Amino acid sequence: MEIGGVKIEYLGHSGFRIKCLGGKMIYIDPYSLLRDACLEKADIVLITHSHYDHCSIKDIEKIIKFGTIIIVPGDAQSKITKFNDVNMQLIESGDELELGRIRIEAMPAYNIGKSFHTKKDAFLGYVLKIGSVIIYHSGDTDKIPEMEKLTGYGKQGNHFLIFLPVSGTYVMNAEEAAEVVEMLKPEIAIPMHYGAGVAGTIEDAKRFVELCKEKGVHAEILEKI
Repeated sequence: MEIGGVKIEYLGHSGFRIKCLGGKMIYIDPYSLLRDACLEKADIVLITHSHYDHCSIKDIEKIIKFGTIIIVPGDAQSKITKFNDVNMQLIESGDELELGRIRIEAMPAYNIGKSFHTKKDAFLGYVLKIGSVIIYHSGDTDKIPEMEKLTGYGKQGNHFLIFLPVSGTYVMNAEEAAEVVEMLKPEIAIPMHYGAGVAGTIEDAKRFVELCKEKGVHAEILEKI
């Protein structure tokens, strides 16, 4: 998918590769990567939290190069220190970073009524602003009050995209994710957190797309590269 000069590719599970204006390459939560996904090295890697299916050392190792910036919450710090010649930057909810033409804001990500991702764990989602494109990757989360601050992004003449988990069990299910879509009204909604043997199947993603259509929002399943 390409929008506003930004190319977005799905790596499977909750992983994405984003090629920005100017050629910068961003990876988010790379996990169980296929060979083609490893050919283009990362300028920036965003990690939402330390769980093995989001902070996968063997997959990060495949895509980093000298000077890659790896942005992580504190709980993932010890994993990333295993890498040499990278630039690790710690971030917490509410922090913002500017890396050239790329602006990154950390958002909270947590469960409500479940104990897999608690609020005190301080896990993250991210908002990326790249030119006219705004991307919200929610991380592993339920529908949380903090998401309401993003409601204006779809009304400012930007391309606003959101990536939401749909598997249930550890995160939102398709119905709950569709409620977030209804609240935020993005231009495009993309399902994630399914099909990797952790939780969720393609049927959850299809259900999400159907529910979004009922709410008047375009949702799209991206094929894994």
